[in-house]
Amino acid sequence: MKSRVMYVELKTASNDRGPAWIGWVRFSKSGRTVYYRDLTLRRWTGGHPYANYANVHSGDDYWVSGVKKNGADRHWAGSGPVHIDDDARAEYERLIDGG
Repeated sequence: MKSRVMYVELKTASNDRGPAWIGWVRFSKSGRTVYYRDLTLRRWTGGHPYANYANVHSGDDYWVSGVKKNGADRHWAGSGPVHIDDDARAEYERLIDGG
């Protein structure tokens, strides 16, 4: 499976202020399913207007995207801390530094 450091945010009942992480995600062969930690997220376009994936077990909506070079990964209307996974920190810093 291909893996990449990405931004993952819970959108369900969070008003763009849900828990958010930067970490390694893995993609299925088709690219329609993303695996992050113990989450299995399937691509879809329903539910929350700013969600692009849904948890296959709980139905919760998530936003998954590549990290931004300026480090401003949250939605412009959102707020709150973004947790950077320890095992992804070096790659994240390389990405935002333009390395």
